[in-house]
Amino acid sequence: MRKVDLNEIVDYETYEEGRDALRQQVMRSKEPRRIHVGPHLTFLFENHETIRYQIQEMLRAERIVEQSHIQHELDTYNELLGGDGELGATLLIELDDPKVRDVKLVAWRDMLEHLYARLEDGTRVPLSFDPRQVGDERLSSVQYVKFAVGGRVPVAIGCDHEDAELHHEAPLSEAQRQALTSDLAG
Repeated sequence: MRKVDLNEIVDYETYEEGRDALRQQVMRSKEPRRIHVGPHLTFLFENHETIRYQIQEMLRAERIVEQSHIQHELDTYNELLGGDGELGATLLIELDDPKVRDVKLVAWRDMLEHLYARLEDGTRVPLSFDPRQVGDERLSSVQYVKFAVGGRVPVAIGCDHEDAELHHEAPLSEAQRQALTSDLAG
């Protein structure tokens, strides 16, 4: 997947002028890349457009203008994109009640080891994740993950965790598969 390059980034004042139109475009782009797996897991598959938007939003929010700081944001956010043949995603673990969230993020600490993308031939591709996102006692409610699908588009995303609240598989719609096909093509 093509990384965001410095020459694609504009200063936050220039960005502000076209922000509303870009935001609407990115929200439309995110829709087919958002996959809900059961009631608590949402994967948002990232692409060049969503990452560029996140970088511009960070520069705007933080009023970042120094070249080295801009490059740091580029490097950080570009890591969220998958490499060749990979799909990168932001995983949101959605639990509204803070007390329930505190308990579940401890109980589900091993959940990442149970997530997979199912390919058309039935192969399950486990995700990879940064172990620094998992604390000694609990899981973070936002995870950055990748699926090394070898350039193949999944037909489903699932979790085979023993907890029934997590044990779900979501088939991908044709629109979702087309979006991921486009992303894998670069």
